[in-house]
Amino acid sequence: MFRRTFWFTAGAAAGVWATTKVNRKLKQLTPESLANQAAGKALEAGHRLKDFALDVRDGMAQREAELDEALGLNANPELPSPRRVAALENSKPPKYSKNPTYVERSTYSYNRNEDH
Repeated sequence: MFRRTFWFTAGAAAGVWATTKVNRKLKQLTPESLANQAAGKALEAGHRLKDFALDVRDGMAQREAELDEALGLNANPELPSPRRVAALENSKPPKYSKNPTYVERSTYSYNRNEDH
């Protein structure tokens, strides 16, 4: 009699344990739970990437300071004077009437990133 009670209790406990494990796993596999897990992993990866970028930036600044010191460069070099755009200051009338801003042989720089 005692043996039957023991095995009945052990079987019931194993069934409860297995049911609990299966239900937990099913809750982890719902779309909402998977979306939350993915969002958490994405945030974690973003924080790691940001930390890496900040470390790289600090290393770049440190290396630049080392190179400036080794080469004897000033920390605050004198800035060049601003350039004037000859195409806008030219007093001659434009050669072509269709495009009044066109000036032949101007020193206008076509580099779009120069002054930005």
